[in-house]
Amino acid sequence: MEYVSETARPYPPATRTPLEAALDRVGDRWSLLLVDALLVGGRRFGELREELPGLAPNILTDRLRRLEREGIIVASPYSTRPPRMEYALTGDGRDLASTLRLLADWGARRDAHGEPLRHDRCGTAVEARWYCPTCALAVSDAETGDQKSRLL
Repeated sequence: MEYVSETARPYPPATRTPLEAALDRVGDRWSLLLVDALLVGGRRFGELREELPGLAPNILTDRLRRLEREGIIVASPYSTRPPRMEYALTGDGRDLASTLRLLADWGARRDAHGEPLRHDRCGTAVEARWYCPTCALAVSDAETGDQKSRLL
């Protein structure tokens, strides 16, 4: 999925679902792969190019700028002449880690050679659940309230 410009959105912001709002921020393949590459720590442009060899330099630059505008990554200069940056995830960017794990697990379960995430102790495939820390209970989809969207 390619990035849709602000002017090309099919719905005004007030009518967008939460999923549409999230996809507006990080909804293309390269953005998610960049976030994944940065989960291990800060990286420089060249390191990101090596990590994602199919990503053209102009697209890498575009996605880095977009993710920085969205507050997902922060660019810090490590050289002024010529200007060079190191990119790292912000708190919002690190919060995407669980989402990426779920998406990767979903993909692995549907890939002929994929392997789901497994519990180290017993080897059982793990399952994601909603959890309420106040009640200390797992919560079903039906218990999450009246939602305008099928997805939160």
